[in-house]
Amino acid sequence: MARAGASTMIDAPPQKTGAPRRTEPAFALSVDVEDYFQVQAFAAYAPRESWGRYPSRVAANTHRLLDLFDSAGATGTFFTLGCVAREQPSLIREIAARGHEVASHGVDHRMITELSPAEFRSQATESKALLEDLSGQRILGYRAPSYSVGRSTLWALDILLEAGYAYDSSVYPIRRRRYGYPEGPRVPALLSTGQGTIAEFPLPTVSVGPLRLPVLAGAYLRLFPSWLSLGALDRHAATGTPLVVNVHPWELDPDQPTVGPSRRPWTHYARLGATEGILRRIVTRARFLPVVDRLRELGLLAVTSS
Repeated sequence: MARAGASTMIDAPPQKTGAPRRTEPAFALSVDVEDYFQVQAFAAYAPRESWGRYPSRVAANTHRLLDLFDSAGATGTFFTLGCVAREQPSLIREIAARGHEVASHGVDHRMITELSPAEFRSQATESKALLEDLSGQRILGYRAPSYSVGRSTLWALDILLEAGYAYDSSVYPIRRRRYGYPEGPRVPALLSTGQGTIAEFPLPTVSVGPLRLPVLAGAYLRLFPSWLSLGALDRHAATGTPLVVNVHPWELDPDQPTVGPSRRPWTHYARLGATEGILRRIVTRARFLPVVDRLRELGLLAVTSS
């Protein structure tokens, strides 16, 4: 197993013979399928043993996303928690039946920093088997809860390869208190580890002078003004830079119950009513496909991986 921090980047190779010809920006769409009370920000108020007391809204909110994507002709990757899949098996089947990729988001939304290598291996293996059984797809992709692949957790990439994953989409090349890997790739690349190479599709950023600004994913999609998000999308399109947009089902749900004593943190509850409109403008502005399809187009995954 590679030491933390030992992984290196390999630039994206030229498009391989036999890969789909790319005539449009490599824009991917993704959803982290989790319920409102399962987010890291509520860990102190809603410990995992209490989750059964909260009314689940993940199926209804995911259906809203499925309908929105259908209306826009968009398909995406649904990174799904194992605990959600166990409780909502018909939802996983429907995601797959409606033409989307199913991928893993772990089991119970514990960040990689909270897991030992043995625990992470168990979760990666368990969630993959469960999602494959429900979706009928081979599960190739993984996204860590709270984007928690960083310098201290690069060992997890080795385990993903051992468990049969072909790509990761967890790297956010920024610096934040709980997550971020500023030294990581800003565009899709192959990461070399002790076990081989794994494709990485990082979350998007834009440069504003000396600053690197996170955009079009999670709270950044919701909290930033729509002109900034649309401008970031247009900049990626103009330069032909691949990107993956990311959203959570609960971000379309301003009526979700309050977790904890008040509507805090504000970053969770702010502008929930605006998310659907912003997302609709984004997915109708360009063509979006699942992460796995875009990685194949870029020559970072074998076309036959399915």
